[in-house]
Amino acid sequence: MSIARSAPSMPARYKSKTLATWLAFLGGGLGLHRFYLHGAGDPLGWLHPLPTLLGLLGVWRLREFGQDDRLSWLLIPLLGLMLAATMLVAIVYGLTPDEKWNARHNPGGREHRTGWLAIIGVVAALMVGAGILMATLAFGLQHFFEWQFEEARRISQ
Repeated sequence: MSIARSAPSMPARYKSKTLATWLAFLGGGLGLHRFYLHGAGDPLGWLHPLPTLLGLLGVWRLREFGQDDRLSWLLIPLLGLMLAATMLVAIVYGLTPDEKWNARHNPGGREHRTGWLAIIGVVAALMVGAGILMATLAFGLQHFFEWQFEEARRISQ
């Protein structure tokens, strides 16, 4: 009778709330915060780059083809919503209580108190995220109403 031995598990790596907040703020559109917290195999992390890159394609198309490019009208708000969502994630990470953060991401590991750098990241994410969200709504709604106006004019003629 043989007893199967399991390989000794590696101790979990410490995950900093401050670093996760800043990764969501600076590289959230590419999923860097998800890869930091959950590893390279995180399926939600891999969903971040596609809408971000499609939105950047919309920006490129707008610069290349001008305001009349309707595909860019659809793609640019995708970028804005993705960036606004990652700013919200940065805010949530930064405002998560230390005890809850450590229980979820550092179980059994050393406990660490968050300093002012995480709060500065929250404030920055709030300012940038609000600006991006307002600009996205303004851009998307303006082009939607322009399209509606053009369709109404085309139908009436």
